[in-house]
Amino acid sequence: MKKTILNLALTTFIVATVLVGCQDKSKQEAEAKENVENAKENLDDAKAELSDARRAATEQEWQAFKDSTNATIKQNEIRIGEMKAELKKTGKTIDSEYSKNIQELEEKNKEIKNKLEVYKNNTNSDWQSFKKEFRHDMDDLGQSLKNFTVKDKK
Repeated sequence: MKKTILNLALTTFIVATVLVGCQDKSKQEAEAKENVENAKENLDDAKAELSDARRAATEQEWQAFKDSTNATIKQNEIRIGEMKAELKKTGKTIDSEYSKNIQELEEKNKEIKNKLEVYKNNTNSDWQSFKKEFRHDMDDLGQSLKNFTVKDKK
């Protein structure tokens, strides 16, 4: 009798465990699916908000960058104009090389100006790499102008 009661209790326990276990899994799966859908919606909303925030910040940053760069380009144009005026005053034989160097600096300045005008400020463009490369080009041109005037004074 002990064996039959023990077998019956064991069988009842196994059946109850299986039924409870199956029921929980289906509920858990439904809840998990709902949580995944909610998470996807939240992620899409967060991406949209981030994109809007980036676009706004980049637009302000772009305008400030463009204004400062245009000012630097104008300063470079003035310095190049001054060098051309100096060239006209001297009339030496070295002037052809001097003139060629001035022309190269002027071309570099025009290339930088065109690069700034052509750049499209949108979310598909890589703003950070453009800014880094552009500043590098501007620094190179500024250094060339400084070195050019230093060579001229020697």
